Amino acid sequence: MRNLFPAAGVCIAVASLALGACAPSDSNESSATDATTGSVVSSSTAPSAPPVPEPAAEEACPYLDTAWVERTNGQRVSEVRISDDDETPACFFYTLDGEQQLMSRVYSGDRAVAVAIVDAAAPVDESNQATEPAGWRGGYLSDEDGATYAVARDDTAVVVTTNQGQSVKARSVVERVIEELGL
Repeated sequence: MRNLFPAAGVCIAVASLALGACAPSDSNESSATDATTGSVVSSSTAPSAPPVPEPAAEEACPYLDTAWVERTNGQRVSEVRISDDDETPACFFYTLDGEQQLMSRVYSGDRAVAVAIVDAAAPVDESNQATEPAGWRGGYLSDEDGATYAVARDDTAVVVTTNQGQSVKARSVVERVIEELGL
């Protein structure tokens, strides 16, 4: 799990090691630090990220305007689909040749699940630290295949992936999602 509070993480890690020395040697549990609280979560009780939502219905995204996505991501949108498994659906935007160009995902519920979603999208050992918008924490990464910007605050996670290599585009979409939904 992502440790976004390094000083607290060091203290927690030292305390965990000290306490771990007192645990029976046959213990198979490991621990990680919750990014939003800094508390240690046992892997036996820490939830994993739910699967990435899949596109289901061809329908406009309820929180992202298609024309705005076109301008921000720099590509025309031929189709928009949404997932059918979330209260706030994931939105999928497609290029003129039918390839997915952008996906936005919002989760609200359990704090540990929100952190797990961010960590699955932008693993701490592979990503750069994301601290925007203010109060949100997570990671971002980019390569020739695209970029991901994933952040969490309290019990909410927002993840955006784009086929564009500039993470600033994904970050701009995350900021817009947060603004539009009042998160």
